[in-house]
Amino acid sequence: MDASYKPDSVEADAREYWDKQQTFRVTEDPAREKYYCLSMFPYPSGRLHMGHVRNYTIGDVISRYQRMLGKNVLQPMGWDAFGLPAENAAIQNKVPPAKWTQENIEYMRNQLKQLGFGYDWERELATCTPEYYRWEQWFFTRLFKKGVVYKKTAMVNWDPVDKTVLANEQVIDGKGWRSGAPVERREIPQWFLRITDYAEELLADLEQLDGWPEQVRTMQRNWIGRSEGIEMQFGIDGRDETLSIYTTRPDTLMGVTYIAVAAEHALASEAATNNPALKAFIDECRNTKVAEADMATMV
Repeated sequence: MDASYKPDSVEADAREYWDKQQTFRVTEDPAREKYYCLSMFPYPSGRLHMGHVRNYTIGDVISRYQRMLGKNVLQPMGWDAFGLPAENAAIQNKVPPAKWTQENIEYMRNQLKQLGFGYDWERELATCTPEYYRWEQWFFTRLFKKGVVYKKTAMVNWDPVDKTVLANEQVIDGKGWRSGAPVERREIPQWFLRITDYAEELLADLEQLDGWPEQVRTMQRNWIGRSEGIEMQFGIDGRDETLSIYTTRPDTLMGVTYIAVAAEHALASEAATNNPALKAFIDECRNTKVAEADMATMV
């Protein structure tokens, strides 16, 4: 036996053996305890980086450990390949989105296989294929019929170059992470899920998660964000309409001296019509940094 480790030959032999033996293929086995290990699917940008390696190595170590315990382990792999990023990248590279995406998947799949991860590749999927997203569409229509899905306008981070909505984490120093364009705050129609209907049930069932660390359950409670309070109507000077507010401290309402509205509120926009300074302030607010790291250091 060679005393030195030669990864090119040793790992290649191991991968070949796993392929021939179908080591990681998973079939139903009622006699064994099931274990499902799912890591977040990568976006097929074209190449894996060390962040991918770190993430999927952790998942693979967990899967192999559970397999050594005798469990029937399913560790699938797929591609988060649906949506505007693929279209924008395809435009930039002057190739059809499907061609660009499939070529990237092929390359990155080979990279993952070289890393020797224990995936059941027969269960591979890509979210850009009709075989997958037809079920998302089916699920959405069922939620819509049940009244769980509804449409309303809401403020978003808008990238004027990519012409898409960005999460707060995708706004870097007030600019889009991909285009570098200054991000605008816009109010646009969106679809929402009425998850607040399930807040009480979610909170109650957190107590049943005995295996979860308490700090994780606390994070879940905070994310659900349940609070008890009242809604009140304040009159608007010179108008018949009222302004609705919510407070968890109705006992302090006798001390109210003013009510502030958000910069994007209709009343603010109306007031700015003949007020250049207010209009400039509202425009500035549209380009305010929204990343959590930025907001934490604002002064």
